[in-house]
Amino acid sequence: MFTKFYNLRAEPFLLTPDERFYFESTVHSQAMAHLTYGLTRGEGFIVITGDVGAGKTTLVKRLIATIDANRISAAHVVTTLLSGHDLLRMVAAAFGLEDLPQDKSGLLLRLQSFFQETHLQGRRALLIVDEAQNLSETALEELRMLSNFQIDNAAPFQSFLVGQPQFRRLIASKNLEQLRQRVIASYHLGPLSSLECGQYLMHRLDQVGWSGDPKFEPSAIGALYRHSGGIPRRINTLGSRLMILGFLDELHAFTADDVNRVAADLANETSVESLSEAYLPAESERLSAVATAERLQNLEQRISRQELFVRRVGTVVKQFVHLANSTDS
Repeated sequence: MFTKFYNLRAEPFLLTPDERFYFESTVHSQAMAHLTYGLTRGEGFIVITGDVGAGKTTLVKRLIATIDANRISAAHVVTTLLSGHDLLRMVAAAFGLEDLPQDKSGLLLRLQSFFQETHLQGRRALLIVDEAQNLSETALEELRMLSNFQIDNAAPFQSFLVGQPQFRRLIASKNLEQLRQRVIASYHLGPLSSLECGQYLMHRLDQVGWSGDPKFEPSAIGALYRHSGGIPRRINTLGSRLMILGFLDELHAFTADDVNRVAADLANETSVESLSEAYLPAESERLSAVATAERLQNLEQRISRQELFVRRVGTVVKQFVHLANSTDS
């Protein structure tokens, strides 16, 4: 829609994580440095946390795209609320293992055999767990047990755990002391700075062939930062809505007023949804009561009309009978 209007090759602010749009901000650079350090160590756990929309999955996909497959066999899993056994099956499937045994002992033997084969090929197995805050303590303990495997005094397997801030509270549990001892580095992915917000915006546009149309006034970039708080996904959401507004209103330059307008629309949408959810039951009951009253009223009116019709018919019949009797006499 607006891509043709602005002569862009693609939409610059899609919400789906895409490593091609990876932006080397200060915080993302630091997070990547921690992951790279983990690769050089080749053991233990690396923990990366960040708020929703901070760019964690994009960071992970960027890392995977740069990994040398001849040295590291990487698997990326996105977790839901799984039991420890189910997580092991997911891990095995992510590494490409098929015909998995149903029992836990058989599954562990298959994984151990895979790690050994990978080690003999001169490679190491790397598991990257996304949305790690969904893991249970039991599932995390299973990952720790996998990290116990050793071949020739080397660790053939390591894990990177990536999740939302509450994951730090999870691994602080007293039951996970042994896992915490295996964490060799951790980092929290914070928001972009105001300067990086503008740089991020231009970076996304440059990736799709932007040539200066539309123009973003400095006030617009400042407003984007204020409304997004420097969170990349929020910037993308505002940016996408802004481009749609520009297409509809045929704008070729955006100001703070335009951004404020888009942000207000988004806030109103959220507010309307909240109100709808909060008052839907009461409103439904009210409408149901009104409908019932209307049906009763209509029914009473039909009965009244039928009674009137019957009385009129009775009167006509009586008149007819009386007329017939008069004629006979």
